[in-house]
Amino acid sequence: MKSGTRHPTGFWAEEFIKPHKAFLAEDYEVHIATPRGRPPTVDPLSLSLGYNDNNQQSVDDQKAYIAAQDAIKKPLVLGDINPANYSAVFTVGGHGPMQDLAVDPDIGNIIAAMLGANKVYATVCHGPASLLSVFDKDGNWLFKGKKLTGFSNEEENQATFAGDAPWLLEDRLRLAGANYVKLAPWTPHVVVDGNLVTGQQQVSSQVTAEAVIKRLKELGVK
Repeated sequence: MKSGTRHPTGFWAEEFIKPHKAFLAEDYEVHIATPRGRPPTVDPLSLSLGYNDNNQQSVDDQKAYIAAQDAIKKPLVLGDINPANYSAVFTVGGHGPMQDLAVDPDIGNIIAAMLGANKVYATVCHGPASLLSVFDKDGNWLFKGKKLTGFSNEEENQATFAGDAPWLLEDRLRLAGANYVKLAPWTPHVVVDGNLVTGQQQVSSQVTAEAVIKRLKELGVK
């Protein structure tokens, strides 16, 4: 953190589980990839009672779902991914992407390739930090003027991280030139701008996945 203290983080469980289930329900083949192919870490807060309406069954179900996914234990190497083989790429949020995907050249190259074709790139919550890795050959950010959303400053404040966070996603996206839009904190919200699909926070996971599926069908991907 900004203060020098260490804060355990990773990907947000709900933001993986709900889209994963939605894509499998449509019979899409789903692969999981991470930087250097390392098994991703679940953000412990995402499996805490406080972030799950004090519902222990919900926590247990999420833990069981993640544990059952062999692809999480042995993910593909992000740098080996050929975007030509995929119709969509979906980046899960959590504070993990703020630390790695915001500066990862592999995800940047993948996103640029996806948006340069008849494909979809989608991301939710803190996942839009990955967009900060995408530049054209002249060093221009590809999302300047693009309408998008992501975890808001208000939500970061209410989650008590804003004061000690190294940087805030909403601020960085706005400074980069994005047309950032948001709804009231914790309101399901998805923004579609062409083949870019973004969701505001974890409660937007389902609607973001549904928007991806709708867009793929519009593009003729069954």
